[in-house]
Amino acid sequence: MTSGEADLDEFRERLTAWLAARDEVDAAAGVEISEVSRPESSGMSNISVLFDATWTPAGTAAPGGAAGRRSAQLVARMCPQDEAFPVFPVYDLATQFDVMRVVGENTRLPVPRVRWLEQDPAILGAPFLVMDRASGRAPVDNPPYVFDGWLLEMAAEQQRELRDASVAVLAEIHQIPRPADLVASLAPADGMSALRVHVDEQRAYYEWTTREDGMAIPVIERAFDWIEAHWPAETGPDVLSWGDARIGNILYEGTTPTAVLDWEMAAIAPAEVDLGWFLYFHDLFQDLAVAFEFPGIPHVFDHGEVVEQYESQTGSTVRDLPFYYVYAGLRHAIIMARIARRRVHFGEQEAPASPDEYVLHHTMLERLIAD
Repeated sequence: MTSGEADLDEFRERLTAWLAARDEVDAAAGVEISEVSRPESSGMSNISVLFDATWTPAGTAAPGGAAGRRSAQLVARMCPQDEAFPVFPVYDLATQFDVMRVVGENTRLPVPRVRWLEQDPAILGAPFLVMDRASGRAPVDNPPYVFDGWLLEMAAEQQRELRDASVAVLAEIHQIPRPADLVASLAPADGMSALRVHVDEQRAYYEWTTREDGMAIPVIERAFDWIEAHWPAETGPDVLSWGDARIGNILYEGTTPTAVLDWEMAAIAPAEVDLGWFLYFHDLFQDLAVAFEFPGIPHVFDHGEVVEQYESQTGSTVRDLPFYYVYAGLRHAIIMARIARRRVHFGEQEAPASPDEYVLHHTMLERLIAD
């Protein structure tokens, strides 16, 4: 199902019938689906459709009246189909659903409420989950927020307030107790190190990205070698790792988070996996800003300040952050190489001149693993 008007009409019809068939919905009272649209940007890792829904919970309808009627602004997130050249090999919506539910139930964070999960691809053409729509604005990726936009225009004090609020999000996620028990599908096998499992899964992901053309990316393979050579002597407690932990996946009103989004990369892992990703992603954008002679936002995401705040809020000690910072660069490189392959596949760009150039930031990663 695509985003054309006819497809959205079909989506409305199918979703209306599906929602009316839920046990918790009174079908006789009627279901209304309206305002169906696609967001301007929903990323490459999923398909999102926005819609409004009105229904009556089963057992609450009053004859001839509207008692018990419910309305909500919702989002359906669907797995991409194989012909869409997906960025990731697996889209585990059931685990995403569980992670969002667990975070919502065990923290005060503004995680959108997840309402329904449908695994049958026959309904909309792919499995999907339905969650509440959130309000707010996120720092954008394209062009990166260090080049232009509302965050860049903020005073430095406000930028730091936003950073502090974002680090507090990480701290609260990481303090969820017994995450492997709460999201059993993420639990490492007995006796396995969570970090070892995480890195092995990244290697398997990298190998999956090469399966069509067989092209190795030398900088990625050297980064894997660096990771093995610099493996931490010990790791801190394993936590529920957000996975895609960055300010671009948070909606804000002013400097206050209003929604924490995008949980498809969630895992059980050392807390530093998220911290490394959080810092690396901003530094990558800042590096691009400097390369294009833009000032960017150079001082707000100071590593020492972020670590100090995180340790203060969690009571834990951050260990081996340089290792996890390089690991973030490696993980991001695999994703970017896959995205470049995808763009070449669909004729959106010419094939890069060398394998390493499939990684947008390969020079930054090369500098890191040369140290």
